[in-house]
Amino acid sequence: MPGSDGFDHDILILGGGLVGSALACALDGRGWRVGQVEASPPQAGAPGFDERKLALALASLNALSALEVLPRLATPPAPIRRIHVSRAGDFGSVRLAAAEHGREQFGGVVLARELGQALESRLADCAGLVRHRPARVVAVAPDADGPGVTIEQDGATRRLRTRLLVAADGSRSLARAAWGIGTQEHDYGQTLLVCSVATDRAPDGTAYERFTAEGPVALLPMAGGHFGGICGVRREAADAVLAMDDAAYRDYLQQRFGWRAGRITRVGERSAYPIVRVVADRLTAPRGVVMGNAAQTLHPIGAQGFNLGLRDALTLAERLAGDDPGAPAGLAAYAEARREDRERTLAFSDGLARLTASEGFPLHVLRSLGLLALGHVPGLADPLVAGAMGFRGRVPSLSRGRA
Repeated sequence: MPGSDGFDHDILILGGGLVGSALACALDGRGWRVGQVEASPPQAGAPGFDERKLALALASLNALSALEVLPRLATPPAPIRRIHVSRAGDFGSVRLAAAEHGREQFGGVVLARELGQALESRLADCAGLVRHRPARVVAVAPDADGPGVTIEQDGATRRLRTRLLVAADGSRSLARAAWGIGTQEHDYGQTLLVCSVATDRAPDGTAYERFTAEGPVALLPMAGGHFGGICGVRREAADAVLAMDDAAYRDYLQQRFGWRAGRITRVGERSAYPIVRVVADRLTAPRGVVMGNAAQTLHPIGAQGFNLGLRDALTLAERLAGDDPGAPAGLAAYAEARREDRERTLAFSDGLARLTASEGFPLHVLRSLGLLALGHVPGLADPLVAGAMGFRGRVPSLSRGRA
């Protein structure tokens, strides 16, 4: 039932994935009446959390620890202590060590499914959080006095009013469309294949990223002595590569990646994800915010998307003040606070994806010189390191850690 002010919630979050759930955790204990709408049933676990391997930046690990999510992981994050970057056909490479930058690690790798379970556990302890689940959003009605959301649940429809609506409902956000927020889209023509990979050498904390004309190939260290394997392939070749048996794909991945991590001895079941960039023209609407994939769906190169979305959520929770979470001044301050981090991360992700996939002798020379310079000129890699750890622009307080 609506409160005496006519609103069902002060803040209503559409979406129960990483970003929406992290926001709900960050708002816990702040005194707001928070609601969350999620389509999947509780027994399905957190939505969107599958067998993908997520490279979480140090800033994200700090925040998830402060939110009491990290201790609930079934398997602790596998630390990334070193990063090795190269490009097929180019000379030079970049080798970064966290210890050389005064850190124990750049970040850590977790299984998406386990992170989803940890978030579900934390959400269960959020006092006052009302979860409308399973519920399907039927319509979003923008209103400067308080947006209305019509949901379908248990065969009946219901309208919810809120003072602030947060759309964390994915790349094809219904709320974003209702607000008339346009998007800039680019199809990279690549499909990402993800699986577990075992090699004859145990991971030593090094995350490898190998760029190729077909797409990036990465091996991320995982707990249990194996890697998370990520391989970008051209869209037209994706079905054929997916149809390979394990032995053929093992050889294919070895040929694409090389021998830096040793001989690949085994590969697990593969999942496929088309790579399309979707970037919202703006982050806010009257009494509304888009965040996570609804705000920006990025090329997974450099593992920027999940980490950027988490910083969106933390910043919003940090910026909400006073007695009206949807006040225009507060939302404008939020958008400004996210501007530098968002713009720099978008430019880095898209620029790197396009530059490393392009062929031609001039680009070969340019990339090679860049790799050599980053690997040998003191201080030149510092901005790259800061970005890898999630420290761009105004860093949310929960992301800063004890340091």
